[in-house]
Amino acid sequence: MLFEAKPERAGVDAEPVIDPRNAFIMSSLMRDVVKYGTAARAMSLGRHDLAGKTGTTNDHIDAWFAGFQESLVAIAWIGFDNPTDMGNNETGGQAALPIWMTYAAKALKGVKENEFTPPPGVVAMAIDPNSGLRDPTGGAAKEILREFFYMESLPALNESQSTAQDRGRPTEEVRNQIF
Repeated sequence: MLFEAKPERAGVDAEPVIDPRNAFIMSSLMRDVVKYGTAARAMSLGRHDLAGKTGTTNDHIDAWFAGFQESLVAIAWIGFDNPTDMGNNETGGQAALPIWMTYAAKALKGVKENEFTPPPGVVAMAIDPNSGLRDPTGGAAKEILREFFYMESLPALNESQSTAQDRGRPTEEVRNQIF
């Protein structure tokens, strides 16, 4: 034997590539693309564990949908070999998503839906959709949004608290948490 590869594995032999909390929150955002956004047609697959992102280049040259769930990652791309405008309605959600859905329906047939459980340090909060601030009633009084946050970065309960909280946090710390 001349060589045997011994690759490092994130979280076992090497540092994790991304904070699990950040990965969870980004996955949550991408699940919302499927539940409420440009990929909402994927909900017709009858699964609640799908996430992804549609995309369309300027002038409708390329369109794609990159979608995933716990055991599957797949991307559908549509376009021409020589850059050519595909037409105004040829977007990721219109052209690429149906291709991905056809594939995912077959690939995920019989695959159990996975739970979407936040890792330690991530909490769900009721958010007032009008202000973007934490709902002091916990969502009991009206229509609310449930969003996930780092435990140490909860949104404020009111405007004055929000302004004071932002002034007290270093810009670099906020940037590092986002990226």
